[in-house]
Amino acid sequence: MLITRPRDQDGGLAESLREHGAVPIEAPVLRIAPVRAGGRLDAAIRDAAHGSFAWIAFTSANAVEAWFERAASIGVMEGDLPARVAAVGETTGDALRRHGIVPDLVPRTFTTAALGRAFPRGTGRVLLPRADIAPAELEDAIVGKGWTAVRVDAYRTRPARSLPPEARSALRAGQVDALAFTSASTVDGFVRVAGVIRGPKVACIGPVTAKAARAAGFAVHAVARPHTIEGLVEGLERALRRTGT
Repeated sequence: MLITRPRDQDGGLAESLREHGAVPIEAPVLRIAPVRAGGRLDAAIRDAAHGSFAWIAFTSANAVEAWFERAASIGVMEGDLPARVAAVGETTGDALRRHGIVPDLVPRTFTTAALGRAFPRGTGRVLLPRADIAPAELEDAIVGKGWTAVRVDAYRTRPARSLPPEARSALRAGQVDALAFTSASTVDGFVRVAGVIRGPKVACIGPVTAKAARAAGFAVHAVARPHTIEGLVEGLERALRRTGT
């Protein structure tokens, strides 16, 4: 089973697959790069510590970790976050809780579209620390609720140049039963280095990822419900069970 994020960024997917008897093959198609020290993220963290934002909305665990890593480097304590905090889903919420922050808002469906719908109406500034390649859908939704959206890059996403040798060999030998995509960007990254592979079942963590996979030319066999790592593993199990793999 091929997973498209490295182990330290997969939200426990590789571990969960092993617990279910699968053999995960790590094939990271993206790498996370930090933003420049002393830039807009640092300024936003300081502003947040001084109460300049009514809300901070986190849309990934990577953004949470990037935030607190930069905060520690500039001497801002984890508790210096007087704003209300929103998280796109439970994985992001759990990342916040590890830093002592209990999110005030987590939508029932773990997508940025659902977060935008669940966001309350109001006025004031909302900070969105996001990946550099994240689309502007959430910002538009928040502005539509009356807020002023302030977006900063929390981290940068860079494509891998190739798949690891183990992953390339397994694909060539037809030894990959399934591909697991955890974001639209992992779909794009995989296609860039490997093309559209026929044969393996394709499971996606949510509808946005599934839409990207179908647009790329993949047949999608499972979409996680709920849109979590656990839901993704269950979706993979269902897809493989239907073919007796």
